[in-house]
Amino acid sequence: MGERHPDYAHAMLEIFAGKDPGMILWQPRIDFWYSVNKVRGTLPEHMKDFSLLDLYDYCHASIRYFVDPLRVHYNNVQITRKDLDEKFYQLTWETPVGILTEVLHYDDYRLSAYNSEYRLKAAEDFRVLEYIRQNETWSWDQESYEREVARIGNLGVPQFYFRRSPVQGLFIENMGFENAILFMHDYPEVVERYIEVCAISDEPMYAVLCQSPTPIMNFGENIDAYMDPPTIWRQHLIPYYRQRNAQLQKAGKHTHIHIDGAMKRLLKDISESPFDGIEACTPLPQGDVSIQEIKTALGTKVLLDGIPAVFFMDTFSFEDIRTCVRELVDTFYPRLVLGISDELPPNADIERVRLVGEMIQDMA
Repeated sequence: MGERHPDYAHAMLEIFAGKDPGMILWQPRIDFWYSVNKVRGTLPEHMKDFSLLDLYDYCHASIRYFVDPLRVHYNNVQITRKDLDEKFYQLTWETPVGILTEVLHYDDYRLSAYNSEYRLKAAEDFRVLEYIRQNETWSWDQESYEREVARIGNLGVPQFYFRRSPVQGLFIENMGFENAILFMHDYPEVVERYIEVCAISDEPMYAVLCQSPTPIMNFGENIDAYMDPPTIWRQHLIPYYRQRNAQLQKAGKHTHIHIDGAMKRLLKDISESPFDGIEACTPLPQGDVSIQEIKTALGTKVLLDGIPAVFFMDTFSFEDIRTCVRELVDTFYPRLVLGISDELPPNADIERVRLVGEMIQDMA
């Protein structure tokens, strides 16, 4: 695969280095579209035998996420799984200081799972999760990393998601947003201790990341201005981001953060953030900001993505995509990794993705 397309990996590194890559890098996230349509047997006839990499080649596109080399081992923690039915399963985390349980459910295609019940339910549960965090060992699977890099070749720069920041993890993974906000109000000392313990326990993970060969790191936070308004951002998020960016950038890494929700209320804070780039910013009509508002906020930061995913549905015309692409290129190039904000929906038209690839080849 690696010899049949331009050197997308080099272009990505040039963009983050502040240089002109000599091409418009098209990097849509089409993995979920491919996986869902493959599972349900709805891939277009001419794609029935396509691998995912064949699909990226077909769309004249680069791939962003393809490695998963970060490993964590939980010491003195017994994790057991119990299937409740075909869709739901329970995880039990047994430690010397207590037990946590959570229930997760699969999506319709069993490609991902989401919490139906979170493992933090009461104030005393926080100490158990703190114990789990304080008894982790992090490592790097270099063999797996090298194997995947060799498989992908110059189709992309290896990137992956790692653990969210303490507060964002509390909102999304460990407690749920509504209960977490209530606990912040009712048990501020419990939550503050949890945040402090989690921040300290993240140190070994960041030590591994800093020593890794991966040049670009993505904070997969899934920021939304309604969940993370300026008060939350300024008190809990930006201090953590500054600390971690300083570590990673000192180690020679570039960084970007995933903001895939509303962002108008955070534009000033995003402008002052320490990241080299912002991923998944979604302009109107899907998001709540214009392309020009995003540009004002980002300044010289790299924009990753930028085309609203809804433009790939038949509700909109391809001319809507053309207009958006031209404005994004005119506004952000060369600080642009063009993509879909944030993923291609399973019922979207894959031919529109290919047409964008052909369009930017004509623009180069």
